[in-house]
Amino acid sequence: MLQKLIERRNTGNEEGFTLIELMVVVLIIAILIAIAIPTFLGARERAQNRSAQSNVRNALTAEKTSYTDTQTYTATSATLTAIEPSLTYVNTAPPAKGTHEVYLAVGTVGVNAPANNTVVIGAQSASGKCYWMQDVAGNPGTKWNTSTDCTAAPAPGDGNYTLDSAP
Repeated sequence: MLQKLIERRNTGNEEGFTLIELMVVVLIIAILIAIAIPTFLGARERAQNRSAQSNVRNALTAEKTSYTDTQTYTATSATLTAIEPSLTYVNTAPPAKGTHEVYLAVGTVGVNAPANNTVVIGAQSASGKCYWMQDVAGNPGTKWNTSTDCTAAPAPGDGNYTLDSAP
């Protein structure tokens, strides 16, 4: 019997894989998955954040277009929807998570300033991060604010913004 096993081993008629070989392959696949999943999730979160930032920028472009026509920022959703129909404008914070809802607040900032010269726009990404932008007409520089607490929107003229620094 031992002689037959030795002959079979030497002739190379053995087919298939050993359990150890299969376990090594499974281990290698598991390591590759463990490396790939966090990278994928990080890329997904960054994409969700960029989408919210893009919504805020597009809403600001719509506001500036409206401002060019009327010399005042508008809080009217219908006016902005006619300019940028892909966004939904809301006046309650926070805007819905991971949607195309954009928060919109208009106010007056400055002494002897024209009415409705300031706009605050915000969006919440699907990852839960909020992006706020403030623009004061006639004042160079758009200001950004990023927060993880989306329950309270900054008011027009709030000082918690950074000048010209996109997140």
